[in-house]
Amino acid sequence: MDPLTRQTCVACRSDSPVVTDAEIAEFSLQIPDWEILIEDGIRKLNRAFKFEDFGQAVLFGNRVAELAESEDHHPRITTEWGRVAVTWWTHKIRNLHRNDFIAAAKTDGIYI
Repeated sequence: MDPLTRQTCVACRSDSPVVTDAEIAEFSLQIPDWEILIEDGIRKLNRAFKFEDFGQAVLFGNRVAELAESEDHHPRITTEWGRVAVTWWTHKIRNLHRNDFIAAAKTDGIYI
């Protein structure tokens, strides 16, 4: 399998496929620090990143926002002093899609 970081997000529709349990197991090997959480019945990928101060956290959040724009796939980004939480899921299918794993892997790649 191609590394997730070398793949590109694709446009999703409401009938786009949800990742299978086998795909989750396979993709998770490339993003071991991410957890799957369920909010309002929706599976999401979540990770908290730690920083020395607020300024570094903001810079990282901005880099994640630039990644989101370039992939046309947008997460929830919560910035606090010394911490940024990033949550990826596919809004149109209200679940996880391959795009979420690609974006999570690329987020790991820009972590300072």
